Amino acid sequence: EPHRTSVSVVLPALNEEATVGAIVATIRRELMEKVRLVDELVVIDSGSTDATAAVARAAGARVVHRDAILPRIPALPGKGEVLWRSLLVTSGEIVCFIDADLKDFSADFVSGTVGPLLTDPTVQFVKAMYDRPFGDSAGQGGRVTELVARPLLNLHWPQLAGFVQPLGGEYAVRRSLLERLPFPVGYGVELGLLVDALHTVGLDALGQVDVGVRRHRHQDGQALGRMAAAIYRTAQLRLSR
Repeated sequence: EPHRTSVSVVLPALNEEATVGAIVATIRRELMEKVRLVDELVVIDSGSTDATAAVARAAGARVVHRDAILPRIPALPGKGEVLWRSLLVTSGEIVCFIDADLKDFSADFVSGTVGPLLTDPTVQFVKAMYDRPFGDSAGQGGRVTELVARPLLNLHWPQLAGFVQPLGGEYAVRRSLLERLPFPVGYGVELGLLVDALHTVGLDALGQVDVGVRRHRHQDGQALGRMAAAIYRTAQLRLSR
């Protein structure tokens, strides 16, 4: 058989027992059993106190605890830390990250972002774009995206202004690129990867795909404040280089 590009899907998860099972089961059924698009489906549990790990395992994922990966380097708290550690326990030439808190999950999140990487060798990084309804109003980005990330991108990286969801957690990237990028440890990881990918491979190697609507758990104001600070700090570090 001609060379098939291998695909790993990674779900970083912390206390997501309510949603992780359906996401894993959908990916398994639609993209591993019905068609063979995904080769590896891994949930990285960063210390859940609920049944996240058991639910994910029962639904068919391989579950790895964050602290079991490279234990000689103590893990820092934060999403970015989990994402870079996931590279050490997966092998796909394409890595697709999916947040574990999505409701009404569709396999399109994976096939949509992975597709361009499989069909166009010049594409290296693809982000999902979607509508994020908040309450009854159909919004575009989330609150931190519109109030913090978008103004920063428009001012400092206008080439990235076309990304509708720069902070979205659903994207697929060639491993060869991920291994060249630094991962901010916390919430700044999505912005940092996007900006660094622009500088590393150029805008023409980046893409986005419309996958419809994304519903997820909404954070409280305090958590949003912490996210905003992390994103601002990530941008600041990149501007000072």
